[in-house]
Amino acid sequence: MEDMNQEFSEEEYEIYEYIVDEANKGERLDKFVSKQLEETSRTLIQQWIKDGNLTVNGEKVKANYKVILEDKIVIQVPPDKELTIDPEPIPLNIVYEDSDVIVINKERGMVVHPAPGHYTGTLVNALLYHVKDLSGINGVLRPGIVHRIDKDTSGLIMAAKNDLAHESLTTQLKEHSVQRLYIALVHGSIPHDKGTIDAPIGRDPNDRKKMAVVQKNSKHAVTHFVVLERFKDFTLIECKLETGRTHQIRVHFQYIGFPLVGDPLYGQRKSLDIAGQALHAKTLGFDHPRTNEYLEFNSELPADMILLLDKLRNNL
Repeated sequence: MEDMNQEFSEEEYEIYEYIVDEANKGERLDKFVSKQLEETSRTLIQQWIKDGNLTVNGEKVKANYKVILEDKIVIQVPPDKELTIDPEPIPLNIVYEDSDVIVINKERGMVVHPAPGHYTGTLVNALLYHVKDLSGINGVLRPGIVHRIDKDTSGLIMAAKNDLAHESLTTQLKEHSVQRLYIALVHGSIPHDKGTIDAPIGRDPNDRKKMAVVQKNSKHAVTHFVVLERFKDFTLIECKLETGRTHQIRVHFQYIGFPLVGDPLYGQRKSLDIAGQALHAKTLGFDHPRTNEYLEFNSELPADMILLLDKLRNNL
């Protein structure tokens, strides 16, 4: 699929555009769109089609329309005048907080922000309960969110309480000056004590839910790693992100033949017992947006990863 999916605001709508490629032709329209917007329910997509907010080549169609090669699909996500994201009393492990920023040690299994059709149980819902103000740059669904970690990745994530902080943290992320270290457990025994994976990442042309190392329609991606411990069939590593692409660590280590333990998208079918990929955002460091003081935070591995490592050390 060509990388023509765009997300931008036009008046109060969010607009998404997709061009159908060879791999997806013949699919039902609602199924095709649900693959692109994986966090949006099929029922909501069907309602958009019914209401005329989703068109094919500028024409209204039905949900069972079969897409053909080069169809241009435009989705106008309508503004919901009643849409509010409710604060929820979800416990948070707050590592640091002041009037500008908050750093959370996120549990595995928590989604960072709401998406159409899924408005509850996220980190944003919890933040709105615990924090009086969050920056408004990212709108109603993503207040304060400057970066993400995957649902099943645990560890440190920062959020901005005002627009000054948001702009500063976003700039630091773009300039790759934010320190981000991850701990991961991978299949296989990595022979090198350290290394760098420099391979561009883009959408997997055969599966829109996945990312892949591809040359076309991709972005520069670099991951540095050091080996911390080796087991019979597994390796514990520390990764440093130079860039921050979607699923970067997961994709890069699958690419070199050492997929993450427990990874439902990129891992092996038979793996160790853990609910999601064995990946933890251990260290987060950045310049404070108001004082410019460098702040760095560290978090302990979650209990499920500690248990896995203990079993491996005892030969499982």
